[in-house]
Amino acid sequence: MFEKINSKQLGHADHGWLKTIHHFSFANYYDPSNMNFGVLRVLNDDLIKAHRGFGTHPHSDMEIISYVINGNLTHADSMGNKHEIGRGDIQYMSAGTGVYHSEHNMGRDLLRLIQLWIIPDKAGHTPNYGDLISDWEKREGKWYHMVSPVEGSAPIKIHQDANIYSLALNENEEISFEMKKDRQAYLVLLEGNAIVNGELLEASDAAKIIEEDIKIKSKDFSHYLVVEMKK
Repeated sequence: MFEKINSKQLGHADHGWLKTIHHFSFANYYDPSNMNFGVLRVLNDDLIKAHRGFGTHPHSDMEIISYVINGNLTHADSMGNKHEIGRGDIQYMSAGTGVYHSEHNMGRDLLRLIQLWIIPDKAGHTPNYGDLISDWEKREGKWYHMVSPVEGSAPIKIHQDANIYSLALNENEEISFEMKKDRQAYLVLLEGNAIVNGELLEASDAAKIIEEDIKIKSKDFSHYLVVEMKK
């Protein structure tokens, strides 16, 4: 099964300092038929102005992941972590039994990031933070496995049977992704235009894929994020 998600039909919000696209019900966007996809509960495409951000606030029992598309993201939390990540980098926070954190754009340029919340395999994990500063080339023309379950092989590990991959393609490049039985994926086209499983996707569009291989042909430079998980 392949279902294209047109970004114009998703939840949109403009708070002045923050513009966002909500792929699933979040804050003032509520659609009871669009609460999650598998264990993926939140996927927000955020644009944050310079010297603005999310002040210190609490979370618990959620695996929270941020992937930077442009700009720089500064993270601080009650565990004593303070880190900055840039384009193509990813950070992870297991909120577990409870943690406070903040996320800011401390630079002069606009920050664009993807914020994901994944439901953990159980409640009560010990809070944890990790980030991955990576070479852009690792995703050029190939799937870059950035996040895996704890028992997996990716650099960032989460408490759930889910994987996150990034990918960048040049014009007319093609690639496929094998989807195994009882597995599914949520794909977001972050930048560019591409034909995905016969459908034209434009920047910020997405797709739900269940037990069907993903086949991509890029129309120009294109950049992707894929969350693969149990069905």
